[in-house]
Amino acid sequence: MSRSAEAPRHDLAEIPNDPARLRTYLESHFGRPEASAFSPWERVEMALAHREPDRVPFDFWAVPEVWDQLRAALDVDDETVLRLLGVDCRMVTARYVGSQARELPDGTYICPWGTHRRRVAHEYGTYDEYASHPLADAETAADVLNWDWPSPDDWDVSGVLEQCERLNAGVRYHLRYKVGGIFEWSWALRGFERFLLDLVEKPALACAIMDCFTDIYIENTVRVIGAAAGLLDMVYTYDDVGIQEGLLMSPRMWRECILPRHQRLNAAIRGANYPVKIMYHSCGAVFPLIGAFADEMGIDVLNPLQPRAAGMDMTRIKDEFGGRLAFHGAVDIQRTLPYGAPAKVRAEVRELCRVLGRSGGYVCASAHYIQADTPLENIVAMYTAPRNRQ
Repeated sequence: MSRSAEAPRHDLAEIPNDPARLRTYLESHFGRPEASAFSPWERVEMALAHREPDRVPFDFWAVPEVWDQLRAALDVDDETVLRLLGVDCRMVTARYVGSQARELPDGTYICPWGTHRRRVAHEYGTYDEYASHPLADAETAADVLNWDWPSPDDWDVSGVLEQCERLNAGVRYHLRYKVGGIFEWSWALRGFERFLLDLVEKPALACAIMDCFTDIYIENTVRVIGAAAGLLDMVYTYDDVGIQEGLLMSPRMWRECILPRHQRLNAAIRGANYPVKIMYHSCGAVFPLIGAFADEMGIDVLNPLQPRAAGMDMTRIKDEFGGRLAFHGAVDIQRTLPYGAPAKVRAEVRELCRVLGRSGGYVCASAHYIQADTPLENIVAMYTAPRNRQ
């Protein structure tokens, strides 16, 4: 998702600059979930059932630098940040216990999924980029299968139930687990351009990589759902198949190569011991595939609704697909959050709640991770904006 090149604005409306006063300010808006008529879980469940709750539910995702900024501004821990912002959702994780992830002598590292990465610093913080692609030299599907793949046993699910119970110890939140991308992690091992060529020239090799990821995700996710014993509410899958102006590939190639793996993963999720909703993420101009996401992929919720991508008109999306899908995201991180005044942020949030929240079916959140150049005033404006449809 590309960002504008203009400098961020910091001459914005004042907010309380003392942690105690800022905590009180947020609590006076949506920061006291125990005082609401609906629990966060009830609010999200009602929205996903396409019924209007007391207000539109909210979620939060941000880069580490934003978390640091909020912890410092509020002088609290992560869970209290989420409570004060009135966030209705929480993430559940499985503890990684495998041995594949490791630091290398040159400062790069191997992640748990086997990708080779390096940390890169910029003006506002750091990010990870690929240092190389471990399967770049693979010639055949056999080479792929012989690679040192992660195992589902690399993730310990024994603490998942305790984690769910702890998150819901006060009020009940809507809990979800994130599964990796099939297409994205596959090209990360192979190289982006090379993998796109493989889909045409060496489809057996490309599909072998995707099948390996799909198999691991299925086993991992089914274990997590079972370990949560009915307390997990949603599984979040992803694959970016869009860019700013269109799709990364033709709809026919997507149906032939990418869709069947997600169908297999989603079928396994649907067949697990406990029912959960499925949320799918794709950035970019994905309007031509939204109907297929609902009807062929079989998802419940679409994220992130990138508002500045071509064709991603929220009114049209709600009108055409709102009866089949719920939506998550849509607050613009390309211009509004980093560069708009707080009043602009509030106005956009109100309009999204009005349009996408009609008859339920919407969880308001940023249209990707809130980035490190986003002023604190704008984050506060987003999470204190009115959350009803009036």
